[in-house]
Amino acid sequence: MADQRTHVPLAERMRPKSFDRLRGQDHLLGPGRILTQLVESGQLVSLIFWGPPGSGKTTLAMMLARHFDLPHSFFSAVLSGIKEVKEVMARAESHRRLVGQPMIIFIDEIHRFNKAQQGAFLPYVERGDIILFGSTTENPSFEVISPLLSRTKVLLLKALTAEAMSRILDDALADEENGLGRLGRRLDETARSVLIEQSNGDARRALNTLELAVSLGGGPVIGMEEIREALQKRTSVYDKSGEEHYNLISALHKSLRNSDVQAALYWLARMLAGGEDPLYIARRLVRFASEDVGLADPQALAVALRAKEAYDFLGPPEGELALAEAVVYLGAAPKSNRVYTALLRVQKDIEEHPHEPVPLSIRNAVTSLMKDVGYGQGYRYAHDEALGTTDMETMPERLREKAFYEPGAMGFEKDIRRRMDWWREAKERIRRGEGSGPA
Repeated sequence: MADQRTHVPLAERMRPKSFDRLRGQDHLLGPGRILTQLVESGQLVSLIFWGPPGSGKTTLAMMLARHFDLPHSFFSAVLSGIKEVKEVMARAESHRRLVGQPMIIFIDEIHRFNKAQQGAFLPYVERGDIILFGSTTENPSFEVISPLLSRTKVLLLKALTAEAMSRILDDALADEENGLGRLGRRLDETARSVLIEQSNGDARRALNTLELAVSLGGGPVIGMEEIREALQKRTSVYDKSGEEHYNLISALHKSLRNSDVQAALYWLARMLAGGEDPLYIARRLVRFASEDVGLADPQALAVALRAKEAYDFLGPPEGELALAEAVVYLGAAPKSNRVYTALLRVQKDIEEHPHEPVPLSIRNAVTSLMKDVGYGQGYRYAHDEALGTTDMETMPERLREKAFYEPGAMGFEKDIRRRMDWWREAKERIRRGEGSGPA
């Protein structure tokens, strides 16, 4: 019978089962450190594990779940839908009512859930039905909603040091049960240094590359030839639903945001060479044009949309040039997220005060009863006025002094500011009686 372990990647087989086997993250697990205190106190709280790939986020979550001996379910925000998670949370609610014990819900890449999806966890966390564990490679301050963030403790994991990586490799080479110990192989020191450097603090990448190098054959020493070949083969694999997919699109988006045209072109080419769906890239460029360029250059959205249409029309490889042109344009464009942040402010205000009444003057009076109670009373048609506007209030009374959107100083937003100032001054003139009357 074939060894069933061969179907499980080395990185998974070598995942530590106890805290003393975890390499690195001493700032969390050393004497008097926060995770040590949690374990010793016996009081578990909801946690967000924030750190780079392969630093041990999932491993720590699994060890805590085992240590506290609580029922647990693990989900990937990339692969699981919120419906599936809600079903488990409902079971957690029933379980707590029956035995008074919470369930641990672990959401890998929790930042992939949108705000509404993240909000679904709140009532279960507040009632104590679940203890929420979330892992993310992105800054939770920007990617996790504030109400959820305030109910969790964020643990920052660091990229593994070269020393920690070396110990992890030694563990795998020595372990006869789950690792490679039965093969009696050892790692050349120069090859070890290259493997550690190329793995960039990611234990999973290092272990899976080591396993591939071992499978390539050779003598008792794993040398540079095997490591180079394994690294080359691993680099050529691009998982469009996996972690590298998100790393590269993040690099493209952030290079554009930083107005680095050269870097943005590089990451675009990397994604295309890896087999990424060009229309996925096009959709992200459209999103970037709206979110990060905004009204500093209204033409940016049109350029991004035309690039998508050009790719649809031409296909590869000629259509890729249209995407490259859009990347250059967006990278060089002035940037503003003022509309994006204004919309967030409006949405937050609506969430807190969802039922602000519409001013009577701009309500639609479609029946005589509506007219009798004041609907439409005082409405004035802006086109009939001398200044093309009126001093009529169109904002709910509580919000009349609110300014959700403030134009920036970049690009076309300077003109928008000038136009908004002109309309504001025109309304003030009308209030003073200086500009009212028919056009």
